[in-house]
Amino acid sequence: MDVVESSKLSDGISSPLWMFWKRRRYIVVFMAFFGFFNVYALRVNLSVAIVAMTEKREVDYGNGTIGTEQYFDWSSQMQGYVLSSFFYGYILTPFLGGFISNRFGGNYVFGVGIGATAVLTILTPLAAKFGVGMLIAVRIIEGVFEGVTFPCIHAVWSRWAPPSERSRMASIAFAGNYAGTVVSMPLSGVFAKEFGWESVFYIFGAIGCIWVLIWTFIIKTSPDVDPWITPKEKEFILTSLGRVEGASDKVKHPWKGIATSLAVWALVASHFSENWGFYTLLTQLPTFLKDTMHFELQKTGFVSAIPYLVMGTFLFVAGYLADTCQLRGWLTTTQVRRYFNCGAFLGQTVFMIVGAFILKPGPTITCITIAVGLGAFAWSGFAVNHLDLSPKSAGVLMGISNTFATIPGIVSPIITGHITTNHSDDEWRVVFYIAAGVYLVGCVIYWLYASGELQPWSIEAQELLSKKHANGERTDNGGYVNKLKIEDEK
Repeated sequence: MDVVESSKLSDGISSPLWMFWKRRRYIVVFMAFFGFFNVYALRVNLSVAIVAMTEKREVDYGNGTIGTEQYFDWSSQMQGYVLSSFFYGYILTPFLGGFISNRFGGNYVFGVGIGATAVLTILTPLAAKFGVGMLIAVRIIEGVFEGVTFPCIHAVWSRWAPPSERSRMASIAFAGNYAGTVVSMPLSGVFAKEFGWESVFYIFGAIGCIWVLIWTFIIKTSPDVDPWITPKEKEFILTSLGRVEGASDKVKHPWKGIATSLAVWALVASHFSENWGFYTLLTQLPTFLKDTMHFELQKTGFVSAIPYLVMGTFLFVAGYLADTCQLRGWLTTTQVRRYFNCGAFLGQTVFMIVGAFILKPGPTITCITIAVGLGAFAWSGFAVNHLDLSPKSAGVLMGISNTFATIPGIVSPIITGHITTNHSDDEWRVVFYIAAGVYLVGCVIYWLYASGELQPWSIEAQELLSKKHANGERTDNGGYVNKLKIEDEK
C-alpha cells in the first residue's frame, strides 16, 4: 500500500494531530522524543564539562600567593581521545541493535540502551578521578549501549508508523536529539560553574533513569499488544502497514540484496556525511568558541546550543513538509528524499566554507547555525529512507548505516585534536573545510543513487510476489517485478 492510498484510511479519532495524547502512536512519538533527548543529553554533556575539567583557574592559597590549577591536565590530543572514546563502543552495536530489535521488540532494546547509559553517566565522575584510562573505558561502554538506540527505533516505526505519517513521526522523535543538545549544553555550563563539573553527570544521569521507568511502563512493542489503543486506531495502523493482527514479526533478512543495493549504500554515504559535520561540531564547538572566539565557559554552553535549537525546530517543519509533498502528489518519495537531502548538503557546504573563511564571532556563528539547521532537511531524506526501501528490515538497515556513520565520531575529534594543537584560526579553518568537503561528496553520491521506493529484494516485495504467484498472476520481469522497482529518475 503506497502513501496516497494509506492517507485515505481513518483512525476514527476526530481530534487534531497536535492532541497527541488522543492517539497511542503519537504517545510513542512523544516518549521517543524524550528518549532521544536523553540519548544526546547523556552524550554531549562531556563536551561542555571537559572545558571545566581542563581549564586553568586561579586559586588563592591564603598566604598572599595566587596560582593556577587544573582538575585534569590533558593535552588537546588527549581531550580528542576522551571525546571520541564514546564512539569506539558506539560503532560496535548499531547492527546488533537493528537485528535484535526485530526479534525482541525495539521498545525493550531502546529502553535498556538508554537506561544503561544513564547509570554509567552517573558513574563518570568516579571513573575520571580513577584516571583517564578508566574514564575512556566507561565512555566506551556507554557507547556500546547507546549504539542500539537509532536502529531499534526504526523497528518501533516499522510497527507503529503508517506510511502517510512516517516522515513526521520519525522527524519529531529525532528532534529530541537536538532538544537534548540545546538543553544539556547550556545547563552543563551552568551546573559546572555553580555546582562543580561532577553535577553535570549526576543530574542528566538521574533524568535518564526516570525516563526509562516511564517508557517501560507505557510503551508496548506494537499496536497488537497495546492494551490502551482503540480498536479503530489499531486497525488503521495495521491496515496501512499491510500487517495482520497476531502475525509473527520474525523475519529472514535479504542480506545479499542489502549488500548489493546502490540505494542502501547511497543512504550509508549520506548518513556518514551528515554525521561528520554534526559530530565535528557536537564534540568541538565549545572548545572552538573558547579557543578562537574567546568565550567564557557558561557562554560557550549557551552559544553551542543555538545551532541545535534551530535544527530541532526545523525538524518539525521538514518532516511535515516531506509528508505533505508526498500526500499531495507534488513529489515522489524518491524526489522528496533526494531533494531534501541534497539541497541541505549543498547549503551546509556553502555555509561551512563561508563561516570558516570569515571566522568572526557574529558571522561565523550565524553560518554554523544555518549549516546545522539545514541538517533537519537531510534527516527527512536519508534518516527515513530505510523504511522506504524495506520496512521490515529498516532496523537492520539503520544499524548498517549508523555503524558507518559512527566512524566520524571516532575519527573527527582525533583529527581535530591533532590539527588544532596551537589553537590558531587557520587550524580551525582546516577543520571546517574538511567538513564542507565531506558534505559535498555525500551530496553527489546520494543524488546519483538514492531511491525512495520499496526494493525488489525487500521482504515485503517478495511476499507480494509470492501472493501474486499463488493467485496465478504474472510475476516475470515484464510484469509485477518491474512495478515493484520504480526508480524515478526525474
